[in-house]
Amino acid sequence: MLSLVPRVLGPRLGKNVQQVIKAVKAGDWAVADGKVTAGGVELVEGEYELRLVPTNTSDTASSAALPGDAGVVVLATEVTPELAAEGLAKDVVRAVQQARKDAGLDVADRIDLTVEPSNEDVRTAVEAYRDLVTAETLATTLGFGTLSGDVPATEVAGGSVRIAVAKAS
Repeated sequence: MLSLVPRVLGPRLGKNVQQVIKAVKAGDWAVADGKVTAGGVELVEGEYELRLVPTNTSDTASSAALPGDAGVVVLATEVTPELAAEGLAKDVVRAVQQARKDAGLDVADRIDLTVEPSNEDVRTAVEAYRDLVTAETLATTLGFGTLSGDVPATEVAGGSVRIAVAKAS
């Protein structure tokens, strides 16, 4: 993208500065052999700024030029339902790890895990990411059930869970 610096450009070009500004806005500019021209007028360094911007998106807030102007990186910032469910499952993993610690289990112990989700979204996320949850927590079993009243609930994105862990036999 070409940006002009009118306060620098104006004194040199006088009334022709408007022609150059209109040309840049219309996309009538080029860079060739290290020279920048706009509307047929060669610009001098300091009169313009060249920046890399993505051409396939209008969201320049989630993009940045790579060092040395080697390219542009555009981040996809949309949270899809799948990504939200994965994040929820990872929240449950965090809660399980805390329950493991609270139970005095060693970090390397295999566990039997029971989860009582507060709502269907939490249950669906844990079921969808069952392999992730069991692998990250070293759970040999993962079940869903109703836990006794003295098991505290842990807040997770989208709800809460009550968790019971026991050293696997």
